[in-house]
Amino acid sequence: MKLHFLGANRQVTGSRYCLETDGRELLIDCGLFQERQFQNRNWDPCPIPAAKIDAMLLTHVHIDHSGLIPRFVKEGFTGPIHCTRPTSALVEIMLRDSAKIQTEDAEYKQKRHARENRRGAHEPAPLYRDEDVDRCLPLFREVHYNQPVQVLPNVKAIFHDAGHILGSAMIELEVTEAGRMKRLVFSGDIGQWNKPIIRDPSLLVKADYVVMETTYGDRNHPDAGDVETQLAEVINTTIGRSGNVVIPTFALERAQELMYHLARLVRAQRIPRVKVYMDSPMAVDVTAVFERYREYYDEEMKQLIGSSDAPLRFPGLTMVRTAEDSKKINESYEPCVIMSSAGMCNAGRIKHHLRNNIGRPAATILFVGHQSQGTLGHEIVKGAKFVRIHGQQFRVEAQVAQVYGLSGHADRTGLLKWLTHFSPNPKRVFFTHGEEDVALAFADHAEKQLRLNVHVPHYREAVELP
Repeated sequence: MKLHFLGANRQVTGSRYCLETDGRELLIDCGLFQERQFQNRNWDPCPIPAAKIDAMLLTHVHIDHSGLIPRFVKEGFTGPIHCTRPTSALVEIMLRDSAKIQTEDAEYKQKRHARENRRGAHEPAPLYRDEDVDRCLPLFREVHYNQPVQVLPNVKAIFHDAGHILGSAMIELEVTEAGRMKRLVFSGDIGQWNKPIIRDPSLLVKADYVVMETTYGDRNHPDAGDVETQLAEVINTTIGRSGNVVIPTFALERAQELMYHLARLVRAQRIPRVKVYMDSPMAVDVTAVFERYREYYDEEMKQLIGSSDAPLRFPGLTMVRTAEDSKKINESYEPCVIMSSAGMCNAGRIKHHLRNNIGRPAATILFVGHQSQGTLGHEIVKGAKFVRIHGQQFRVEAQVAQVYGLSGHADRTGLLKWLTHFSPNPKRVFFTHGEEDVALAFADHAEKQLRLNVHVPHYREAVELP
């Protein structure tokens, strides 16, 4: 039995692992490389040809875990793709959005290269198009948490709730070779404990080998206090001076979590009854999936919503789908709350709302997620006096605020809680899905303090599992 590490090795994105067992190939995740310096890896031919892979398992729908699936299908993969029911429902939304972004980016690069008379490392073309997404959708097979599924003749898979996003999973494999069974666990992305809407991450006990994420393996999330108190303070202060609150948000999970908190604040009368807009077609579609799969909610959420048909809706909320309705928001002089994507302000309708509010001293730009270097959101958070939006320079006059405590990833303490629950210790633990210095530091701690046999694989490294 051999495990190939094909992505998210000493970096965060591009999760992809191939288990070679008994003459067959099983792929776990098939993610897109998103860091600028690693994006060319999306074009690298896979050392295991797509047509030779027998089946695929998907931990969750985030693009760094799912975004290369259409390319693999385009290259000849025809096997089943096993995932949870919410993941199956969300994957079409995510992959179509990815195909659209890639097509638009390719067209922009083609024009720029022609204008500048130059060539890039690859011809500016999308990795896949919408029709490639069409071809992969029939391959998805829905599974339930905690129920074994025969994914290869000698491999059973059990999906456990990872508590990261709706339908996210950590995957336990029971692999039988030569009459001996070995247990492998792939953590996927481990969520935080005590988060709203979804259940806490599962704690597993037995494993011979573990492949574990380390996104926040070097730090704990700040003790930010109550998220709703932070939100209420910003909204009340801003509305009190007749300004708009503009919230860049990710369409999947973060948008729904914000709706949950705002609904509670409205019902408790902790914020005024102002208009609240969710201006993101993708967030509208994702929210519909959230409301359809309420059996995946945690007990607190189930009790809160009772029999409500729209558990995340509240008086004053408008879900905006069309561009025409989006433009009307900025024609109003009535103070309001605007949630829009993309979460890092690098694309999408949020840029239009920033154009209309960033120069207003009464407005607040409220960030609720990490802002990566090189994005417009990062510039604003770091205190830029001027920013460029749609080719035009704007002076930052609006107030800038941040709400902490909304991360979907476990921090160092949470990761250690999950890892130390195995008994006895696994034979070997492989640390992935983290920046190189973070993964190495977490591995060093696990080796010295927890007495674990650890390894931080390199890209495309293959390891025998005896």
